[in-house]
Amino acid sequence: MAGDIALFVSKRLQRPVAALLCLMAIQLVSSLASCEAEPSAMAARVAIAPQ
Repeated sequence: MAGDIALFVSKRLQRPVAALLCLMAIQLVSSLASCEAEPSAMAARVAIAPQ
């Protein structure tokens, strides 16, 4: 009986969970696409030679 209930709930939640995962993936891709490249901290450093 518990297995039947779990299967029913699982089948009911498949579409909402899939939609939620798709929305999260879209949000991640859009946030990565809108990022501007920042100069690397290592590239900004200037080597200081001892005199």
